[in-house]
Amino acid sequence: MKSITTLFLFLILSFAVSASGKMVSYQVGGKPYEGYYISASAKAPLILLIHDWDGLTGYEKKRANMLAELGYSVFAADLFGAGIRPTEVKDKRQHTGELYKDRKKMRDLMQAALETAKNNGADINNTVAMGYCFGGAAVLELARSGADLKGFVTFHGGLATPEGQNYAKAKGSLLVLHGTADANITMEDFAKLANELEKSGIKHEMISYSGAPHAFTVFDSDRYRADADKKSWQRFTNFLAELLNNK
Repeated sequence: MKSITTLFLFLILSFAVSASGKMVSYQVGGKPYEGYYISASAKAPLILLIHDWDGLTGYEKKRANMLAELGYSVFAADLFGAGIRPTEVKDKRQHTGELYKDRKKMRDLMQAALETAKNNGADINNTVAMGYCFGGAAVLELARSGADLKGFVTFHGGLATPEGQNYAKAKGSLLVLHGTADANITMEDFAKLANELEKSGIKHEMISYSGAPHAFTVFDSDRYRADADKKSWQRFTNFLAELLNNK
């Protein structure tokens, strides 16, 4: 088992992609933002990737590169603004808190990211949105908005539905990948969402991984769990293959 884990870490940390990524500047409401775009080919399906609470960093770029290696186009959106990459917890809470309080702005930023991806040649009619932690909560917000995407995926993301919202307009399939040992978003939250999606008739799959804490996919952190990361990534990539038409 240890040798398999070591091999997995080696592959994800040392691979090279033939496509080259680029930073993309765009504006939303007159404010500058800067995302990251990489494309395996002109006709590749698109993955909209939403960052964690520290903004668009090397972590999201690495995941985008991994997906491009598998044949996808990826636009890693910027929900905070160009150059805003908070490192202190209080600043991370400030930027995420502002968007949690202004759900319309959060939705508008993700729609603007899709339009920016389209302007860079991406096929937004063949798209799955995915996110990590804060980004996972944002992706569920996008799903509730009725965005016409093939699927929505959250890795250890916030699962609560804001008061006054529901999944009545949701389209596509949902995939929720969660750590059973997550003390931030509990299994009670997980079960509540499962019941809500079932009652709403939303096609979904929800998986929890034993021993995996919050942020279990984040490389080089004390919360990283290689086994849960490997298994969740495999299910995620299978999910993409099931939903997206990769020409």
